[in-house]
Amino acid sequence: MSKKLKPIPKFKSEAEERKFWETHDTTEYFDWSKAVRASFPNLKPSTQSISLRLPLSLLERIKIEANKRDVPYQSLIKVWLAEKVG
Repeated sequence: MSKKLKPIPKFKSEAEERKFWETHDTTEYFDWSKAVRASFPNLKPSTQSISLRLPLSLLERIKIEANKRDVPYQSLIKVWLAEKVG
């Protein structure tokens, strides 16, 4: 016999909901044995800005290569870095 679950309250804001879940046990509201894994394939990965000093001549050569491929130079740098570390 499964345990009777409590109904999830209605929240006025995301902050109110966050506070609620920080102070309550989710097992009183969800049957985790019936949980299924979710997939979000269209989410973009988080990015972080960095500062990178490059010789001007190198940057100009990268921009020329990006222009030949009709892509932004920063995107080309990201592709090249991903290929190199992959």
